[in-house]
Amino acid sequence: MATDLKPRIRLPSQIKMGDVVEVKTLVTHDMESGHRRDASGALVPRRIINKMTCAYNGRPVFEATLEPAVAANPYIAFFLKVTESGTLDFAWTDDDGTVTRAKQAIKVG
Repeated sequence: MATDLKPRIRLPSQIKMGDVVEVKTLVTHDMESGHRRDASGALVPRRIINKMTCAYNGRPVFEATLEPAVAANPYIAFFLKVTESGTLDFAWTDDDGTVTRAKQAIKVG
């Protein structure tokens, strides 16, 4: 399990009601595919983030299923139409069931 996941979220600095904004996320994670061998020849166990979700004021707005071919430190971006101020709630789920969560406020100006 990755024990030091650090999600980063980036939004535009100024958002108006009705804007379509790009939400950018990056999380630090090794994303071990389960196909690589260590120095002794043993397989390194699979350990990936297999799901990422985002809710906007409690409503699901984005979901991605990730596979072993995704690179380490996955970067995911998506577009969102902003209809009100509120909060984006993110969740990244690891193979072992660990869920890393982050929140990002959206302020409509």
